[in-house]
Amino acid sequence: MKKLFLDDLRSIDMVYNKSMESEFDIVRTYDEFVTYIIKNGLPNHISFDNDLGLGEDGKVAPDGLAAAKWLVYESELDLRNLTFKVHSANPVAAEQIRGLLNNYIKHLKKI
Repeated sequence: MKKLFLDDLRSIDMVYNKSMESEFDIVRTYDEFVTYIIKNGLPNHISFDNDLGLGEDGKVAPDGLAAAKWLVYESELDLRNLTFKVHSANPVAAEQIRGLLNNYIKHLKKI
């Protein structure tokens, strides 16, 4: 079972039990997230942070919500069996990510 952890700062043991570290691959940026999935396919589980710091240009980097939007609107992947957790400390963005993915997955399961 492939699991992906999107977070610019946290380590896996800050969110999950330390014994689960080997189950996850870590990506630190939106671009790494997209590249990972294009290269490796959709993981079974994704753990989302939202705020991903600053980009190389010093501007706010694309965030976890942008990653979720890419999955829904651009990836063309079947997300019906995807499980996810949002571990972001940003409550508004966390709810937006959860809402987007839950609603889209529910829609796919009705088709």
